[in-house]
Amino acid sequence: MQSYSQRVRDSILPHSVGDTLPKAFEEWYFTGNTEDHEEPCETCELCGQDGLRYHFEISNRFTGRALQVGSHCILQFDVAVYDGSRRLTAKEAKKQLDRLTQQMRLDSCTKALEALARAEHSNILDNALAYYRKNKKLTPKQAFVVFWRLRRNRIDHSPSFFKVTLRRKQHATDLQEMASDKVHFFWRALTSAQRKQAMRLGHQPPKE
Repeated sequence: MQSYSQRVRDSILPHSVGDTLPKAFEEWYFTGNTEDHEEPCETCELCGQDGLRYHFEISNRFTGRALQVGSHCILQFDVAVYDGSRRLTAKEAKKQLDRLTQQMRLDSCTKALEALARAEHSNILDNALAYYRKNKKLTPKQAFVVFWRLRRNRIDHSPSFFKVTLRRKQHATDLQEMASDKVHFFWRALTSAQRKQAMRLGHQPPKE
């Protein structure tokens, strides 16, 4: 913990007016700028944590210095997050950062689907892209085809970022009637509740 605190102190104090961590952090705020590096390869410029996929920019209102950090540090050190001119509470700030993270994941999925549609001129894939843009989810039938073709075309994607809908009775019926090896293609896109539902419908989890 001592080395961690020292890393934070060394990262923030030279770029702040305040000479203590509490005073210094009062000067910093989240700018609203984010970046998806598409793989967990970056470092938090505040605490030094490696393996970050997403960067959130914080800036000092006096010095103008900016740092690229993880969302955890914004919350841990109570860096100001605003909605217009109103500073959000800690709970509201977490919700805001979570929404931004979900939006970046959604954008990543849409980007993969767009790349797939360009790679293969298929009505099924075009329809899946249009459906995902509208509903932010895929049907089970769409999910199988999409994940199969994403792998086939070696298009970078994160399966767990996608969402599958089972709200309609027909979707559950389609899932039940699918062969388990097809369901395994999009198993990681299912929520824990959806996986339990799939098992009740006769499917077993894929072997690791």
